[in-house]
Amino acid sequence: MRVDVRALGACNRLAERGAKQAAGALSDLTGTDLAVEVTGASVASGEDLAESFAGRESIGVSVGLRGGLDGEAVLAFDAVNADALLSLLPGGQSMGRSAVTEVGNIALGGFLDGWANYLGKAIDMSPPRYFEADGAAVLPDGALAGDGVFLFESRLDATTTDLDFSIYMLPDSGPFRDLIVGKTAPAVTAGGEADGGTTSTAVPYESLSTFSSLAKRGSANAADNIAMMTGLETSVDVSRLRFVPLADVPAEVGTEPHAGTVFELQGEPSGYLAILFEESSAAAVADAMLPMETDEPLGDMAENALCELGNVMTSGFIDGWANVLGTTITHSPPEFVHDIGASTISPLVAKLSERQDYGFVIDTAIQTEGIQARCDVYALPDERELARALDRLSES
Repeated sequence: MRVDVRALGACNRLAERGAKQAAGALSDLTGTDLAVEVTGASVASGEDLAESFAGRESIGVSVGLRGGLDGEAVLAFDAVNADALLSLLPGGQSMGRSAVTEVGNIALGGFLDGWANYLGKAIDMSPPRYFEADGAAVLPDGALAGDGVFLFESRLDATTTDLDFSIYMLPDSGPFRDLIVGKTAPAVTAGGEADGGTTSTAVPYESLSTFSSLAKRGSANAADNIAMMTGLETSVDVSRLRFVPLADVPAEVGTEPHAGTVFELQGEPSGYLAILFEESSAAAVADAMLPMETDEPLGDMAENALCELGNVMTSGFIDGWANVLGTTITHSPPEFVHDIGASTISPLVAKLSERQDYGFVIDTAIQTEGIQARCDVYALPDERELARALDRLSES
């Protein structure tokens, strides 16, 4: 099976539209404005996706889907916000579980309406099931089985209160697979003209799963390099491949100050890679690398140390890609960045958006135990070049 990234983009737009309808329904119920912050599709093994849920305590509702789309859908929010949610619902404090179940039923119904309209088929929902869950138990039993799993995820944030919701949809094989199977189409050259070949945006499904594993391996290499240069025990907390609208990536980085390094990748795939620490983490990591204390936490000496670290991390991250894909990938000298998180990533997104609206984003959280420093790695490969490399991989 070949996954057409343009068809996957269309499905992502459906998920985003459904999330907006769910946000509207939740706003009416709670009297609080909610906005859809991010919608994307994770592509990874069930084990890797399960790891990305570690440490979460959630309350919510799940439903089974049958008919036009088979699978499961979930509405979840942080357990610590349960009282805040119930206080916004009519009779919520007294009804408790029943109130949450009704909220989930209405919100998920709104989420699925857009999919049903697009498919031209009714989607039947099972009765909503209330849950209280730790980690990946928020997802239905067996949902993460297998090496290649699609998980659509939307985050809804309240604008006036500390109340956030997540919507997850895990489609089964069947109608969903038919939506994303690539079809033969003219390829597009670098100049934007058809070259008479076949589409370069249809990716072999098995190769996509392989590249997700490569992303995790590259993250582990980067973590090893941090440990080598700082002497601090380092681990990878999260590593997964997600298909997202590029315009949403800056919002994911957030508005907190970050410092780190940015690289342009040349080869196949080309693209960009950003290694970003929250400001305090960047200062702590740089201090661990420097032989003496400095008056400026992120002055010239710290900047040089972080650039050196970024160089080594980036090489460790992309060397595995090149070896498995059979390509050569090099990177530019590091560009040091120190700014609001969204501002550090926006220029990269703007450049890549000249060629595509969506992208495969590899996001990784690397945790340094000794000083509680966290590093996020955002890899943004060119989608057509990645598709070509993965296509060759499937043929080898």
